[in-house]
Amino acid sequence: QVHLVESGGGLVQPGGSLRLSCTASGLTFSSYTMGWFRQAPGKEREFVAAVSWSGVTSYYADSVKGRFTISRDNAKNTVYLRMNSLKPEDTAVYSCAAGGMTFTVTAVKTIRNYDFWGQGTQVTVSS
Repeated sequence: QVHLVESGGGLVQPGGSLRLSCTASGLTFSSYTMGWFRQAPGKEREFVAAVSWSGVTSYYADSVKGRFTISRDNAKNTVYLRMNSLKPEDTAVYSCAAGGMTFTVTAVKTIRNYDFWGQGTQVTVSS
């Protein structure tokens, strides 16, 4: 059985930083594209960032480009999302996902392409 477990969320002031982690089990982690998505109250789930199986290629939503960094450690079955210069509009539940698709810009932004999802971790940016 596949499990993806996120951690690292919390309350942070505007301009602050957080690092989210997502640890996977029950799958060959190094074979999967990993993505981060977020969903704010009353809004649809949206793409944040994705990283290829090797960690060499990544892609970001325009809203987080230059502030967030996605990375992975295949030896630890873990993907990370480093979030800097956080804004109130970054407040959301952040979820990681694993997908077996080929890494393309279109594919990694598409929710239905991901096979497995975590439960999510809350990030709140507020003073």
